Amino acid sequence: MSQAQNNNETGKVIRPGGTIGVLGGGQLGRMLALAGRAMGYRFVTLDPTPDAPCGQVADRQIVASYDDVEAARALAEQSDVITYEFENVDADVTGLLMAESYVPQGSQLLYTTQHRLREKRAIEAAGVKVAPYAEIASAEQLREAVQRFGTPCVLKTATGGYDGKGQWVIRSLDEVEEAFATLSKAKTELVLEQFIHFEKELSVIAARSPRGEVKAFPAAENIHINNILHLSIVPARTSESIQQEAERLAMRIAESLNVIGLIAVEMFLTRDGQLFVNELAPRPHNSGHYTMEACATSQFEQHVRAICNLPLGSTELLTPVVMVNVLGQHVEPLLDWIVKPESEQVAPGVTAKVHLYGKSESKHNRKMGHVNVLAGSTDAAMQWIEASDIWKSNN
Repeated sequence: MSQAQNNNETGKVIRPGGTIGVLGGGQLGRMLALAGRAMGYRFVTLDPTPDAPCGQVADRQIVASYDDVEAARALAEQSDVITYEFENVDADVTGLLMAESYVPQGSQLLYTTQHRLREKRAIEAAGVKVAPYAEIASAEQLREAVQRFGTPCVLKTATGGYDGKGQWVIRSLDEVEEAFATLSKAKTELVLEQFIHFEKELSVIAARSPRGEVKAFPAAENIHINNILHLSIVPARTSESIQQEAERLAMRIAESLNVIGLIAVEMFLTRDGQLFVNELAPRPHNSGHYTMEACATSQFEQHVRAICNLPLGSTELLTPVVMVNVLGQHVEPLLDWIVKPESEQVAPGVTAKVHLYGKSESKHNRKMGHVNVLAGSTDAAMQWIEASDIWKSNN
């Protein structure tokens, strides 16, 4: 442990100069390290892939599997504070880190958000609505619940799954047996969710520090293609009252779950103005990348501030923005665009800020980077994205 920490009545403070350990070496860790290094922090990351995106910008990468207890111990020894960039952290490693290091996010939030049923119950305990759901243990139970909820409805594994994996949209009773048999192979509990006929998908990134300070970033409107986030539009194209309510709900969840750091709250907005929480992520989130240029404080700086118990930064939106993901099939068109003369790159009043993650292999539908398109209006940003040749291939 270095001496770069103070204690006060509101918890430990990790001053700049301290070392932040990151469990996970992907793009979220990379952007976290870039933000934290600008503030004067050092970084060490643990990831099994040599030269991982976070490892490229950290002071050191420990190359080891996530369940390697000795590697976790080495991470603990070198870090003043430890954070994680993904949810599926090994329980034994989490326990060791909690015992031998400082992990302000704790293990309880991970325990809750790693499991869809626990997560839904925690959201309900915060006084926030989720879609009607049922725990499923047999094909018979599934058939009864499908009949009760109506079709379409969504069967999901309680653990694992992301970007549309680990789920089955059931459109008729004829699919019940196959859906149950397929998802049961994951050897985890299953949950059936009633399908919410939503008008928009929204998300809010909220932050909370050990001193109890809570702030939310402006609500983003999200558009997915093939279950992968394509666009985050800010301000969201809905009423100001809906945006404020979404932010209020996210802060309520952050307080109820005693979050330290960031929590991303994904929601469905129905035509009659109701908000249902769909999922939580206790970390920086793809839908918060717009904050990097469009807000006074980025989500990554805010996470560093929260886990180090510094005062939280302003979440003020400085400009309308549309974040657009760069997948494997978009990389070459993007690189072709980057080398064009400036007069051919952007329309008047539009600024496109490119972020690439340093991944060694470009794969179809793999997240390789993102572009924050800043403009006088979200319509102008959307028009530029549509007019460019970069995102023609989304399938």
